[in-house]
Amino acid sequence: MPSKDSDHRNGPIIPLTRWYRSLAAAGLHNPAVHGPARHWLQVEGSFTRALQQQCRYRFHVEVCNEGFAVPTLEEARRLGLAPRQRAWIREVRLCGDSQPWVLARTVIPLACLEGKGRRLRNLGNKPLGAYLFSRPEWLRGPLETGLCQNTDDQQPQLARRSLFHRGNEALMVGEYLLPTLYQR
Repeated sequence: MPSKDSDHRNGPIIPLTRWYRSLAAAGLHNPAVHGPARHWLQVEGSFTRALQQQCRYRFHVEVCNEGFAVPTLEEARRLGLAPRQRAWIREVRLCGDSQPWVLARTVIPLACLEGKGRRLRNLGNKPLGAYLFSRPEWLRGPLETGLCQNTDDQQPQLARRSLFHRGNEALMVGEYLLPTLYQR
């Protein structure tokens, strides 16, 4: 994926993830969702704000990859996009107290980038959540729980995602929890 702000090789590794419509459904396949990460998988409202409240010193966003690219087939289906249709994809690290806590991947269909939505391409190191939750036209849909498929204990094992709707348009925000967030 083309990178706007940094080199793709330094970006987060978003693991292949199986998504479930509820925490309970994911828990049938992996009881870890009911452990220390449960709080983070269920945060309502702004996830960014919840992370900021956990910081002793500083919260910041590191943009890893950002640009037009083709979403995964599963992401395209979930957003109702045609296969191989490009979207604006943004991958960031959400860091608290100088440590990465969350990898985030946002898929923004082209229709969402029109009009005031053009701002979504120019967030830089500003958190997307702060933008979305400050705009009443964006409404969050239900949270889904993800079980990440990887073998590295330092990579995300659990994730959450939701669609944000503005009229008939929707964008997808996925948040992949790093163990450093909930094993402190």
